[in-house]
Amino acid sequence: MSLSVNLPNLTIGVDAFDAIDEYCSQFGTTVAILGGEKALAASKERLTAALEKSSLEVATVQVYGKEASYTNVEKMKAIKEVQDADMIFAVGGGRAIDTIKVVARDLDKPLFTFPTLASVSAPTSSVCVMYHDNHEMAGLAYRKAPADHTFIDTQIIAEAPVEYLWAGIGDCMSKEVETSFSSRGRDLSFENRLGVNIVKGTNDKLMAVGAEALEAVRNQEANQALEDVVLEIIGASAYASVLVENDINSNMAHAYYYGYTVLPQAHEHLHGEVVSYGILLLLTMDQQFEYRDRMKAFMESIKLPTKLAAQGVTTQEDIDKLVDKAMTMDDLTFSPYTITREKFEQAIRDVEALD
Repeated sequence: MSLSVNLPNLTIGVDAFDAIDEYCSQFGTTVAILGGEKALAASKERLTAALEKSSLEVATVQVYGKEASYTNVEKMKAIKEVQDADMIFAVGGGRAIDTIKVVARDLDKPLFTFPTLASVSAPTSSVCVMYHDNHEMAGLAYRKAPADHTFIDTQIIAEAPVEYLWAGIGDCMSKEVETSFSSRGRDLSFENRLGVNIVKGTNDKLMAVGAEALEAVRNQEANQALEDVVLEIIGASAYASVLVENDINSNMAHAYYYGYTVLPQAHEHLHGEVVSYGILLLLTMDQQFEYRDRMKAFMESIKLPTKLAAQGVTTQEDIDKLVDKAMTMDDLTFSPYTITREKFEQAIRDVEALD
C-alpha cells in the first residue's frame, strides 16, 4: 500500500503577505476571499496592499457566517463567483478557516489560508472541526492535504484580541500530551513516529515564552516570542495533526471539550480555554502528577482555567451532560488502557480538589 505525506507549507513574519504572488500565481489569476467579518476587516489593508502588487484579481469577498457548519459551507458553495474563481483564500480564525477548508475541498479548488488569530492549528491542518448551527459539536471533516500554503502575518496576529492567543496556547499544550498518551505502547509507523516526536518540547517552549508572547499582543507589537509561540500553535501542532493517524491525534482533553459543547455556556468560552482544563484531567487520570503540577502552575500564571467554575460549570447536571457526550467521542477509544466513565469522573473530582 502506498504512503502519501502532505505537510503544511507556511510563510511567517510581518511581511508574510509579500510572498502571495510567488506561491499563488501558479494556480491562476482569480481569487475568492472568504472569511469572518472581523477577520476580513482586520486584514483588509495589508492583504489589499499585497494583492495590488501581485498578478491576482479578486473575484469576490464574502463573509462566511459565524459558525463552522455545513449550512455555511453550502451557502459559500452556492455563490457563482466562488465556483468560478481559480483559488480560494480563507481568512480568519479556526471556525472560519475550517468552514472554508470544506468549501475548497468540495469545489476542488486550491486553498490558501490567512490566519488573523493564533487560536488553533486550523490554518495548517487537514482536519476540519464542524458544528451544528446551535454550536454543538457535529463531527470532523477531512481533507486529503492541508492548504496549499499558509501566510501568517504576525503583525495582524499581534493586533488581535489577546484572548485568542491565550486560548491558542491552551489548545496547543494538548497536542504533546495527547499524542504521547494515545501512542503509548504502539508500534508506530514512520509518519506517526514523526508526528508524535515533532511536538516533543512544545510545552517547554510555550511555558518559557508564552507570557512574553501574550504581553507582545497586549502591546500590539510582533516580536520573536510571539513568532515562536505562533509557530508552535500553527506550525508544530499542525505538523503533528497531519502526520499522526486520527486515532492518536487527540484524547481526553478534546473529548472533554466536545462534551462541553452540549452546554449552553459553551459559546461563551474559547476552544483552547476549555481544552486546557482537559489536559489536567488526562494527566491526573494517568498519574503524571509532577508534569500536571507544572502545567497547572503555568496555566494559573496566564489565567487559563483550572477549575470547572471558571468555565461556568457549576452543577452536577452540567457535569453529567458533559461527561455523557464526552464518553461517546472516538478520541477516548485509542488509549493505552480503557478510559471508563468512572475514571473520567474521578479525574474531574481530583482536579477540582487541587489547591
